Amino acid sequence: MTDDAQRPARTPDGRYVIVNGRRWRATDPQVPQDVAARLRSHLMAARRAVAAALRARDPEAERATRARVHTAKVALGERGTPWWDQRETERRARWSEGLAALDEGIGNIGEKGTGRG
Repeated sequence: MTDDAQRPARTPDGRYVIVNGRRWRATDPQVPQDVAARLRSHLMAARRAVAAALRARDPEAERATRARVHTAKVALGERGTPWWDQRETERRARWSEGLAALDEGIGNIGEKGTGRG
């Protein structure tokens, strides 16, 4: 299977991916591959931590880990100000600051978004 065959369909403008008939904002295509991989690693770890916090019935841990999910999603361009509405410097700052915060173990930075992680 090729890489393209594994990727979800995109809208013609490339701004959204379509998964099971639902549109989701696509990752900013300008995020460097190595940075995107690190952000996705943080995102998946945070999602696992949310599940663990829910199993433990620990609302404080849940809030902290959901903040990490949000930070990763904003850094990837999947939440917050749409990446296509940002200047290049804003886009670079978004992913650089998000990755730095996640690397340092800081939870929620950046813009408020909607939706679940």
